[in-house]
Amino acid sequence: MNYRESYDSWLNNQYFDEKTREELLSIKEDEKEIEDRFYKDLEFGTAGLRGKIGAGTNRMNIYIISRATQGLADFIVEKGQKYMDMGVAIAYDSRHFSKEFAKRAALVLAGNNVKAYLFESLRPTPVLSFTVGHLKTASGIVVTASHNPKEYNGYKVYWEDAAQIGQEYADAITEKILSIKNFEDIKIMDEQEALDKGLLNILGSEIDDIYVSKVKELALRDDIDKDIKVVYTPLNGTGNKLVRRVLKERGFSNITVVPEQENPDPNFTTAPFPNPEDPRAFEYAERLGQEIGADLLLATDPDCDRLAIMVRDEDGKYIAFNGNQTGAILVKYIVEGRKETGRLPENSFIVKSIVTGDLGRAIAEKHGVKTYDALTGFKNICGVANALEKSGNNKFIFGYEESIGYVTGDFVKDKDGVISSMMLCEAAAYYKKQGKTLIDVLEEIYKEFGYYREKQISLVLEGIEGSRRIGRMMEVYRNEYPMKVGDLKLVKYVDYKTGKGTDVITGEASDVEIPSSNVLEFTLEDGSWYSVRPSGTEPKIKLYLYSKAETAQEAEQKIASMEEVVLTKLKSVE
Repeated sequence: MNYRESYDSWLNNQYFDEKTREELLSIKEDEKEIEDRFYKDLEFGTAGLRGKIGAGTNRMNIYIISRATQGLADFIVEKGQKYMDMGVAIAYDSRHFSKEFAKRAALVLAGNNVKAYLFESLRPTPVLSFTVGHLKTASGIVVTASHNPKEYNGYKVYWEDAAQIGQEYADAITEKILSIKNFEDIKIMDEQEALDKGLLNILGSEIDDIYVSKVKELALRDDIDKDIKVVYTPLNGTGNKLVRRVLKERGFSNITVVPEQENPDPNFTTAPFPNPEDPRAFEYAERLGQEIGADLLLATDPDCDRLAIMVRDEDGKYIAFNGNQTGAILVKYIVEGRKETGRLPENSFIVKSIVTGDLGRAIAEKHGVKTYDALTGFKNICGVANALEKSGNNKFIFGYEESIGYVTGDFVKDKDGVISSMMLCEAAAYYKKQGKTLIDVLEEIYKEFGYYREKQISLVLEGIEGSRRIGRMMEVYRNEYPMKVGDLKLVKYVDYKTGKGTDVITGEASDVEIPSSNVLEFTLEDGSWYSVRPSGTEPKIKLYLYSKAETAQEAEQKIASMEEVVLTKLKSVE
């Protein structure tokens, strides 16, 4: 049916509650809004669901959550009683309707005789990954929209390996979801009945205690300056309790939390765009840091799987580190710390995404640690790590991506803002005892390995037309890419969608051992490179620029040249 017919079916079907129908009536004169809400179903993929909250098939609401969970339940039931009994762990963040969506998911699972484990209150996303592994559940669900604005919510699915589902399972679950033609066919059990039958189980602090003890076991050094002064903001999300608890139990005594952003707030009143990757999210933390003279500012995103930092320089100003820089610091600290303490196994390896820079690789290789590449997203990073550990005597020690996601250890198969906060504070405290800031350490890294620079640019193009234009941009760039950037010639072109890499000089093609994805990568003759890809979760086309030079100024000039050439080409596509 077309979008109008879909709208009318929702408006006139008594299955939908009165509030939903009232919301739909309020837009009856707004054809564009009706089209945007009903021109498609909110797509389920490897990132699960993510979209604006509201009534409609292209929105996040209780009905779309129910249908997605029914599809997951059908997939689990098909695998047999063992998987039904293993059950599904469910967590949620601080957003509007997160608790309601999580409970509905649990009751749909129960309605299908699949056991559900629901957290009593909000939890960081990495705790969900840990819980799947710890309880040995078949699957996991976390209701979150990560760092998106307040209008959004989302739904991510994990499998029994505690990592987010890959493409194969996402496709299989999508097939089940699409087979549900009527919302009335979704099975939902009454909450009390589910509790009485043992199909709904409530999780509490007992999981936190085990998780925190595992996090603290990752500590590498104790001969550090634990009086380092830190300001932390959870950005009104889920990180407050566990980040503070871990740091306190590790002995850090000078942790000050931004009071306006300490407690959950689904409106993100003081941070309308709660993305710590954007330095503007540090406004309140920076102000408090100046007041108390903090050495370090930490911010986790609302579901506490990502971490960003700012570091006080010698003039008292706070300098924002991007994900590549923080990742390089953590690679150095973890690899060298493990080596020093005898905890660096043979065949150790790290995994990074294909759009993450190569500075971490250079640091790791100095110490004999291999780096592997994965597609964007921690489902892929942890997927590669799991596969490598199963295939031989390999030991995963660190995974990261430029979008401020990091993890170490083997008990969380996702990026983890709690673990990262502890490791970063430990690193900063270790170097402070040597009289260095993280700025000093980064400069030392550059002097040893070269000046690496990077820039990420997102072009936001919302709605139907925006989505179509992003598609046109990718297709045009795929076939009409620039052969030079300034004086630098293009030497290699990789299309991860076709799985082919091409030597531009010789014309020789080769296979790329990375699963198919709509990503283009271009390498210039001096080793500088850039990638173009559409976001999988947001209405954006993303551009990643990387350079390396003998001086910081030269590296920055190369970035500026790439930015001008690539943006000019992209923006020319109407």
